[in-house]
Amino acid sequence: MTHSLTARTRTHTWTAPAPDAEDVHRSGLELLQRILDGRRSAPPIGSTLGFRLVDAAEGRAVFEGEPGEHLLNPMGTVHGGYLATLLDSALGCAVLTTLPAGRLYTTVQLGVHLVRPVFADTPLLRCEGTVLHTGRRTATAEARVTGAADGKLYAHATTTCAVLDAPRGR
Repeated sequence: MTHSLTARTRTHTWTAPAPDAEDVHRSGLELLQRILDGRRSAPPIGSTLGFRLVDAAEGRAVFEGEPGEHLLNPMGTVHGGYLATLLDSALGCAVLTTLPAGRLYTTVQLGVHLVRPVFADTPLLRCEGTVLHTGRRTATAEARVTGAADGKLYAHATTTCAVLDAPRGR
């Protein structure tokens, strides 16, 4: 049996990241609120992979993502890296909501547990990250990816982030 190879294309657009000179004076939560209300461009990774920030509050960040054929691995399921990136985004942004102006974070540990396969036709996914602890030098958080409509658990994760001073000029 022969298979027909059908080429597909996927086009996406993004706005180049352009931090405002005043961003250094904004808290992490204020920065995310600016993304949510359209006053600041969203990070390009979201348009590349097809997910977006939909809510942020102190200690919490929520993303939604649409699986699709463009995310499949050789076994016909959505690549685990998509879920890991979605989780890392929610975890990191949850931590960011707890940081004052002039502070930033970087992920130093990410533990991901994939509990259910995601397919190209899996409906909208929701990923909620929640901070467990924010200290002067480290922060920890946990997140879950669930079906937006049915609440089924697809993956969960924890992170440890380093918290540091933003470089001057950022």
